[in-house]
Amino acid sequence: MKRQLILEDGTVFIGEAIGSEKETTGEIIFNTSMTGYQEIISDPSNYGQIIVFGFPQIGNYGINRDDFESIQPVIKGVVVKEAADYPSNWRSNISFGEFLQAKDIPGITGIDTRKLIRIIRSKGTMKGVICGFGESIETHLSRLHAVESLPDQVKQVSTVKPFPAPGRGNSVIVIDLGLKHGLLRELTKRGCDVTVVPYQTSAEEILSLQPDGVILSNGPGSPENVPEAIETIREIQGKVPLFGIGLGHQLFALANGCKTKKMFVGHRGGSYPVKDLETGKVVFTSQNHGYEVDKQSVDGNNLTITHMELNEGSIEGLSHQNHLAFSVQFEPEGASGSEDAKYLFDQFLRLMDENKRKADDHAEKN
Repeated sequence: MKRQLILEDGTVFIGEAIGSEKETTGEIIFNTSMTGYQEIISDPSNYGQIIVFGFPQIGNYGINRDDFESIQPVIKGVVVKEAADYPSNWRSNISFGEFLQAKDIPGITGIDTRKLIRIIRSKGTMKGVICGFGESIETHLSRLHAVESLPDQVKQVSTVKPFPAPGRGNSVIVIDLGLKHGLLRELTKRGCDVTVVPYQTSAEEILSLQPDGVILSNGPGSPENVPEAIETIREIQGKVPLFGIGLGHQLFALANGCKTKKMFVGHRGGSYPVKDLETGKVVFTSQNHGYEVDKQSVDGNNLTITHMELNEGSIEGLSHQNHLAFSVQFEPEGASGSEDAKYLFDQFLRLMDENKRKADDHAEKN
């Protein structure tokens, strides 16, 4: 069945339907990863978005039970050059198209994704609609122009109630801003006793659980739409070690007086080169964000830039000059993409151990 993709600038692409047949509207973004489509479509940071895959064939190794980053995908749709009908992988349970159908996710295939991505690169991220072939373009354009950005994206993906991922090591609170399962996997792999709490949980509630450290997870949307978390960060930092990731990195910056801004097209892919300014080491990173910390706003805010993206020079990491607190814009767990930056979880564990030793020494002296 034929479908069409209409961009808010009036560009129209005609292709074939895949997945659900319902109409869908969302922000059109593109991801350059060559693998990891299952992790990408299940990443809560993609809430409300229509994902264009830059790699020409998607679905060639199917969908399996192990590689999800959330239980229920929250994307609005997918755009691919070619969707593999017959996946070949021993872990595959169902095909890409069957998964989209089961999860009621609409898509379009058979269009020139290279041309589409070039349009986005030149004009910036824009809204779009996947709809039936032959439907009025003018009607859909008027609707697209009336669609406003969603202000409560984090609320839609955060857990409603706290839940545990038990372990016998350091006690870690994860503030769920759009948590990926990969983050929990890395913490539990290191023996951490994890408790995940909703995004609006107060600092008082978090500190009452006596954590050894707190992590601010990745998530969707503008950081300025999550004022509750900003206030919580201000009250927590300096009391326990803090580690921000993705959206958590941006909120950490805002809590310390910096500014953030929307990017022209964003960073979404699995091999962005990032330099650790403290060691000089360059790592390839997995990224998925449309906002960034304004470099000009960092000076004078007790923060030090620790990581830099080498393609555009954007800020990829910050540390606090007076507290045991740091953050990174990329996704250190690596799903989906390079796993070069997993050492940051070990760095966080060392900070927690250091803080506990200082507390024990202080208690002995008194």
